[in-house]
Amino acid sequence: MSLSTNSDYKNWLIKLKANIKRSQIKAALAVNSELIRLYWDLGKQIVEKQEYAQWGSGFIDQLSKDLKADFPDVGGFSAYNLRICRTFYLFYNESSLIWEQVVPKLENTENQLVTKSEQVVGFLETNLFNIPWGHHVLILKKIKDQKEALFYIQQTIENNWSRAVLEMQIETNLYARQGKAVTNFKTTLPEIDSDLAQALLKDTYNFEFISFSGKVKELELEQKLIDNITKFLLELGKGFAYMGRQFEINVGGEIFKTDLLFYHTKLKCYIVIELKVTKFKPEYVGKLNFYLTAIDRLVKDSSDKPSIGILLCKTKNDIVVDFALHDTNKPMGVSEYTYTQLPTIIQQALPTIQQFTERLNQDDEDL
Repeated sequence: MSLSTNSDYKNWLIKLKANIKRSQIKAALAVNSELIRLYWDLGKQIVEKQEYAQWGSGFIDQLSKDLKADFPDVGGFSAYNLRICRTFYLFYNESSLIWEQVVPKLENTENQLVTKSEQVVGFLETNLFNIPWGHHVLILKKIKDQKEALFYIQQTIENNWSRAVLEMQIETNLYARQGKAVTNFKTTLPEIDSDLAQALLKDTYNFEFISFSGKVKELELEQKLIDNITKFLLELGKGFAYMGRQFEINVGGEIFKTDLLFYHTKLKCYIVIELKVTKFKPEYVGKLNFYLTAIDRLVKDSSDKPSIGILLCKTKNDIVVDFALHDTNKPMGVSEYTYTQLPTIIQQALPTIQQFTERLNQDDEDL
């Protein structure tokens, strides 16, 4: 029997179209959350109908044809997108990940009982329904693990990432890097600050937006990061405010300079970043400890929290780092970084800034 003459299908289609029209009336599908909510419901109904109705393999194609006929000015009803809606619902199925995320957070009291279903609705509203559909499609294409997908959804919401930034963060495997740095925050910061600070630090920072040929000097690395400050801040994460490089501190009449100084708007503290172009060495901790003491005594305001130090080294041995940080009373973390290493022959073939400028000036004169 053709679906176009199937009474069950026709009755269901009438209800489905009415639901779509209600969504259009609410927000003309312009509000993202309303659109995602519609796609979630479409995916759910498609899954249920395929499981119980037995309408055949051409069901989605016929549904697409019928919806496009009734809503010619509304995108998103192609057979391709309807299949993505189905995948979207199955991937974040209530019976698995969402229940796992929500149920432990249930807080029932004698006066206020919150049902599981209410918690799930709240979870969907604040997570899945809160990023653009294009972001969801990108995540579904590239991520196979539900917890990892939710991580990127929550990071997108918190940092207001564009789709291009989201794709870059996925490709550089932010999920595996975030919150994995070796630190002493548990013993040097209050718990609430310790957890936030730990979550902010990455085990490996990706500086692939800068490139070097041959041996790298610390001042050169520092300068290139500042020359690319927008990308550098994006890699550091939300909340870092740049205060300066080679920040001068006068201690007992002697001038000392930190590599990079930031202020973190969430942690409410200064963050000193020291750059090392070599493998981590325990003696680096002593120098950073000195800088933190100086910032706390000479720069920090009474309303600021204790300053935090971050050592960015080319490589590190986590066991050595743990030993070096063990008895220090200043909050510190140690991470690695990567950058693009160009072969010398390619670097030498590239024009310098001066050569490039001279060539542009010559071209202007020739016009």
